[in-house]
Amino acid sequence: MLLVMDVGNTNTVIGVYQDDHILSDWRIRTEKEATVDEFGILLRNLFQSQNLTLEPGTDLIISCVVPPMNNTLEGFAQRYLKVRPLWVGPGIKTGMPIHYDNPREVGADRIVNAVAAYEQVHGSVVVVDFGTATTFDVVSRQGEYLGGVIAPGVMISCEALFIKASKLPRVEIFAKPKSIIAKDTISSMNAGIIYGYVGLVDGIVSRIKEALGDRPKVIATGGLACLIASETKSIDTVDDYLTLKGLKIIYDRNRPRREERGKGGVA
Repeated sequence: MLLVMDVGNTNTVIGVYQDDHILSDWRIRTEKEATVDEFGILLRNLFQSQNLTLEPGTDLIISCVVPPMNNTLEGFAQRYLKVRPLWVGPGIKTGMPIHYDNPREVGADRIVNAVAAYEQVHGSVVVVDFGTATTFDVVSRQGEYLGGVIAPGVMISCEALFIKASKLPRVEIFAKPKSIIAKDTISSMNAGIIYGYVGLVDGIVSRIKEALGDRPKVIATGGLACLIASETKSIDTVDDYLTLKGLKIIYDRNRPRREERGKGGVA
């Protein structure tokens, strides 16, 4: 059994694979202050809720953009799984050349998404990930990571409106607006956020296509992907499991090296 984990600034996405079949998956809030045992108990409860067992020897691959969580995750793996996790980072075999001025600056989740997207289309592709930040990652026809764009995330923009505009309430984005011409404050904010991000996505993807000189497939993922993608003209498909698939692909590409070194991490 394989445990795959993507730790983001807001949410942590977790999946469990048996061979190539995903048995279960969860999206939980990232708790930067969680202890090793708190994290272990949470994972054990999640497993039990799906009639699964968190067993020693279960392998683990992690992509993480929250450095304060690294020690907790390492401790969890060693105490509860009796393994050292495979970390997505410098030195790991991704199968994808990284054409970035400093490849170490690229978030692990962005590389994982790019690997999974290219594996699906085997051609040029743009990944739009609606996370804490909204990121756009570009992969060439030859499977090279070319770079991308980082914009503020949807919920960051909502929170900024609430904090900086004294009379505006905090809003939660769950459904698309009834009309672009809203009749109350919350609906007006909802329309501004949703259609503002629709315009942002379509505008950026259009410029990427122009710069690339190609017609890449556009895949969206992340918590609000379905809501925004349904209103855009540029997004071709939504894949909620893209990051989990990418982690499984990268794990498989590193398995021979990992087996040679027993249960140690990959340099």
